[in-house]
Amino acid sequence: MKLSVVIINHNLCELLKHTLTALVDAGKNIDYEVFIFDNASIDGSIKMIENNFPHFHIIASQKQVTYTKAYNEVINLASGEYILVVNPDIISSQKTLERALEFMDEHTESGGLSVRMITPKGSFLSESNRGLSSHWIAFFKLTGLAKYFPKTRIGDRNRKDWVEEFQTSQIDFVNGAFMLLRRSVLNEIGFFDENFGNYGHDIDLSYRIRLAGFKNYYFPKTYIINFNLANTAKLNWQFVKNFYGAMIIFAFKYLFRMPEIKFGGLGQMPLVYEVER
Repeated sequence: MKLSVVIINHNLCELLKHTLTALVDAGKNIDYEVFIFDNASIDGSIKMIENNFPHFHIIASQKQVTYTKAYNEVINLASGEYILVVNPDIISSQKTLERALEFMDEHTESGGLSVRMITPKGSFLSESNRGLSSHWIAFFKLTGLAKYFPKTRIGDRNRKDWVEEFQTSQIDFVNGAFMLLRRSVLNEIGFFDENFGNYGHDIDLSYRIRLAGFKNYYFPKTYIINFNLANTAKLNWQFVKNFYGAMIIFAFKYLFRMPEIKFGGLGQMPLVYEVER
């Protein structure tokens, strides 16, 4: 199996239908499987999947669980050479999967990949190559962690080697809306850290990929439309505790003894930019 697509859905039935329809179109020439973990939806999502996509795998949870628990449960079932963790509210282009997989096949040192993301109105989402929201950028600056992640471009967005929307480049963090991951790398470094729950897990996993000596890439020669509803939460105490709690977990995990990033077989090397125009 070439590719296993993993989606967590909670009450996004209509958007999920569009996402799955686009994935079917994009996967015509690929040996792939799709797993949908339905996180206690009450909007008819499961029946929609059964009626329209009977060949996809459904894991129906009767109660809501964290993203990390759901992802890890499904990844354990998946058989693909690559794992695509993708949100249920994105629309992929017809060639998105093929082009992304071709790039990963050609770049054997790659562990993770993100693609160019645009809004439904066509605006570029800077999280595509940063991999971080504004809150996480502020966190990295305030804690001093920013110096360890030059490929996030946290410090100076106007530097001359800033990676533009249409430049292929190495990055620190792969955005969680579309994470194409090499399964052999996951087997080596482990799956998602379940201490993170619903937030920060993509940042942690991306960093562990780089710590193990592999590279993360931003690949803009294809795109997805990101409605960004899957990660929209109500501003309440539970959200604040989980979202900012993830930052505290990350800080305690790495801040006090920041590990050096390894490069397999090459020893320690300076962190340089690799850009393809």
